[in-house]
Amino acid sequence: MNRFWLSTVFFICMGLLSGTAAADDRKVGQISVVAAGNDELPAPDSTSNAGAYKGVSEYRIGPQDLLEISVFQVAELNRTVRVSTSGEISLPLVGVVKAGGLTVQELEAQIAKSLDAKFLQNPQVTVFVKEFTSQRVTLEGSVKKPGIYPLTGRTTLLQAIAMAEGLDQLADLRGIVIFRVVNGKKMGARFDIKAIRSGAAPDPQVYGDDIIVIDQSGSKTAFRRLMESLPIFSIFSPL
Repeated sequence: MNRFWLSTVFFICMGLLSGTAAADDRKVGQISVVAAGNDELPAPDSTSNAGAYKGVSEYRIGPQDLLEISVFQVAELNRTVRVSTSGEISLPLVGVVKAGGLTVQELEAQIAKSLDAKFLQNPQVTVFVKEFTSQRVTLEGSVKKPGIYPLTGRTTLLQAIAMAEGLDQLADLRGIVIFRVVNGKKMGARFDIKAIRSGAAPDPQVYGDDIIVIDQSGSKTAFRRLMESLPIFSIFSPL
């Protein structure tokens, strides 16, 4: 394990295992868990201003997202633009537009309003998010290339692991945990990759700001104790 992995596990486990020892089937230490058959685990808190994949209509555009913008029957206004770190884009005739924090529909309406005011009558504007690069997921532990990776669209757990070039030889296939914060609470769930690969369990969707930790087989750490206290749940709805 590298030093970053060790420190990540240490701080996660110390923070989560320092809670009350008593636990029921919905809480382990300070981590809330959702049993199979209950509602799917909600999207993380960060979706309120940084966007996520609850549905295209609810996604909020973020910095570095790549947008395709087209105006019906006005090809010269069509553009592919990347949102700046300050959340802005620049378009012909319209100028600088604040896109960060808006839904696709809100940005379409804003651009159409600007064009309608001076240049076009009832313009039909379409915005397509080509790359959702404002969303990032952290992969740590027994993957070949731990790190922070951008989500460029709807992404599942298996796809996220593939971005890190797959699991290493020491990975525990039943020791994969996704951590996220929902309504101010740390939430986590343990997954069995072997079952997901075989189709026996759904491949869960991951969101920006999720932390995915893959344990090593036979390890003896605080994280291992935490991980073993989490039943293997399929808490996400299949895509």
